[in-house]
Amino acid sequence: MLSVRPTRLLHAVRSRRLAALRLLRAVPAACSARSAAVPAADPARAAARAAPARAAAPSSASVRVAAALAVVALAAGAAGCGSGAGRIGRSQSGNADDQVAMPPSSPARVLGDGSTSDTGPQPHQPVPYRLVTGEVPPQFVVFSFDGAAEDARKLFSRFRAAGGRANAAMTYFLSGASLLPAGRADLYVPPGGAARPAGLGSDDVDSIAATLREMRLAWRDGSEIGTSFNARTCAQAAAGSDRWTSAEWGSEIRQAESFVTRWKSDSGLTDEDPLPFEYAKVLAGGRAPCPGGGAGLLPAAAAAGFRYDASGTGGRQMWPSTAEGIWEFPLPSVPVPGGTRQAPATDAGPLGAGLDRQQVRDALTAAFQRAYRGNRAPLFVGAHLATAGDAYLRGVEDTMKDVCARPGVRCVSFRQLADWLDAQDPRVLARLRTLAVGRAPAPGWKEFVAAAKR
Repeated sequence: MLSVRPTRLLHAVRSRRLAALRLLRAVPAACSARSAAVPAADPARAAARAAPARAAAPSSASVRVAAALAVVALAAGAAGCGSGAGRIGRSQSGNADDQVAMPPSSPARVLGDGSTSDTGPQPHQPVPYRLVTGEVPPQFVVFSFDGAAEDARKLFSRFRAAGGRANAAMTYFLSGASLLPAGRADLYVPPGGAARPAGLGSDDVDSIAATLREMRLAWRDGSEIGTSFNARTCAQAAAGSDRWTSAEWGSEIRQAESFVTRWKSDSGLTDEDPLPFEYAKVLAGGRAPCPGGGAGLLPAAAAAGFRYDASGTGGRQMWPSTAEGIWEFPLPSVPVPGGTRQAPATDAGPLGAGLDRQQVRDALTAAFQRAYRGNRAPLFVGAHLATAGDAYLRGVEDTMKDVCARPGVRCVSFRQLADWLDAQDPRVLARLRTLAVGRAPAPGWKEFVAAAKR
């Protein structure tokens, strides 16, 4: 029987992993592939978790060699992506353990009036994995944009390009009413008997077509299309009431979905290509046009099948929890430069009023560092594309470019974050929520995660 020394086996592993990496690096250029940001469990990682290495044990070393060969095989398969084979993307860190599988394209199945279609799984989606003992949680950062429409300022395309440069998936919250021409604004019935807002709908059908184009491209990039509903406020017509009931929120959600799935009929843009997704299936959450949305929102969102809500503001930088079975992702309060104040991480407040580009970046970076060096709680950054000033938007771009490139950071969409949270051991998540703002576990991450499983 042939005997191989452990050092030679380890050398073989390294050689094969280097070969795999060379193949993997060639794939994005050949396939124009860009990965999302959560590490998948590749065969080498899975083998290491299932069977901890013993340096002198030939059987364990053989497992490593087999796993490395599997990585090579995956990379070789990815090289054929132009012919419709599965593709492998790369995450920010460039590590071999961060390979992300991307599905092949499939023929479109046109739905309804042709406004939407089913083209199969969304490209560039990460594979969620469960934390194991000894792992530091990823530092998730979610950049999200309300009022995602491509108007004269061209901010939708600007941030989609910025996300591509930063290798970041993002969440775009679309108002369903933004796909209505101004002349068809009467199709929207505001909940609670409120008056229809002035200026609802678009005066330019070309801008609707441009928004649809950016939605297609954002989805194919791996980003998320959420909803910002339709209204610009949650005010009620009834005296003494400033929030909608669950039934009224249900109407708002159904109308928002309808405007996205019937834009061809509503706008007359019948020659435009359909959106490449079935909206009712991909819609996972939204952000209300008023902070928090009120008590009626979460029951309606749960009934609609939403998985998260991002309407809250002033949250603490701690690990998320659920309410009504829905993940709550409130915008956190972050330090404001030049004082002791804190403000929500969005332009609707002190961060968007009077601060210059560097100050916005400093505020967001300070919030990032507080989590990155501490409890690793996800950081949420928001912007209203219809109203945000250029200084705030440039500060957000600078922050995105900076933080998404750092080791261990995953710039993801809210839906991708919900996927990762759902994959975790509930005991580990409960223990993560005990960490105070900015505080890393005193015994270290290895002991902290291990204690949660005892």
